[in-house]
Parts: sequence; structure tokens; C-alpha cells
Amino acid sequence: QVQLVESGGGLVQPGGSLRLSCGASGVTFSIYTMGWYRQAPGKPRELVAEITRSRTNYADSVKGRFTISRDYAKNTVNLQMNSLKPEDTAVYYCNAHRVVDRHDWWGQGTQVTVSS
Repeated sequence: QVQLVESGGGLVQPGGSLRLSCGASGVTFSIYTMGWYRQAPGKPRELVAEITRSRTNYADSVKGRFTISRDYAKNTVNLQMNSLKPEDTAVYYCNAHRVVDRHDWWGQGTQVTVSS
């Protein structure tokens, strides 16, 4: 029943911007911590940013460049990515974390490639 659908990935030049979006269905959106993770080739999946009802948290590598937000009315979570670097190249995954039992749902992933 829970489904996360991502969009917005693509190819951008270094220094460019992308906005990722994730639409959630089949969930009581407000009770989940939402997050964005990424996985580069040969590397483990890492947290990029997460957002609760009132707080945000960012990886040091993206702090000041990326902004996570959520729209409760639309059941979406977004990741605005500015000043992109080649090191940001990865598959980005939307995550919904149900705090009460630590259950996670994942989106299918969307490719972000930063290259000149």
C-alpha cells in the first residue's frame, strides 16, 4: 500500500541545480520522518538529508547546498540541490521512516549525474 515515487533526476553541469521530488501514497504522511539517501557506485548508501515534523538534518557534504522540504497537503518531500558537484553523482532514494516501529519504505531511486 505504501508507495514512494521519485522524479527530477537527470544530468546537470557542475554548479548547476536540480530539484528532486517524492510523492508518498498509502501512508499517514505526517507521522513519518522523510529522507533522501544516495548511493554512488561502489559505495554504501548514505543519508543526504532528512526532515521530521519540525527539524531538518543534513550530511556535512551537502550542508549549505541542499535543502529538504515537505508539503503535507501534497504528501511530497523535495530536495533542492544547488551548486552541484561531480561528487554528488549517485542514485538518490526517497525514504519514509515510521518512527514507532523503525520501519522503512524506499522509492525506486532516481539517477543524478553531475558532469561537464
